[in-house]
Amino acid sequence: MLEGKALIEDTDMPVKMQIQAMASASQALDLYDVFDCKSIAAHIKKEFDNRYGGGWQCVVGSNFGCFFTHSKGSFIYFTLETLNFLIFKGASSPSSS
Repeated sequence: MLEGKALIEDTDMPVKMQIQAMASASQALDLYDVFDCKSIAAHIKKEFDNRYGGGWQCVVGSNFGCFFTHSKGSFIYFTLETLNFLIFKGASSPSSS
């Protein structure tokens, strides 16, 4: 089972969604070359948009930094094989009116 291969670094997702994130990543790695991070990320984003509604973001790579705001309960950062995966749903900024 893939859970043994994935290492969750940080998350606030429900466990069922975490498992889906790792399964989507594993499936994408089966479909695309490990160096095709853009296609891997697009595959995972589309899976999450279809399953949980639009607005999901996905970053895949071996070396990246990031800073973002996410919706509560929608963030996971994990490592699988040689890649790091960051999946989150963007949060709306409060409007200044």
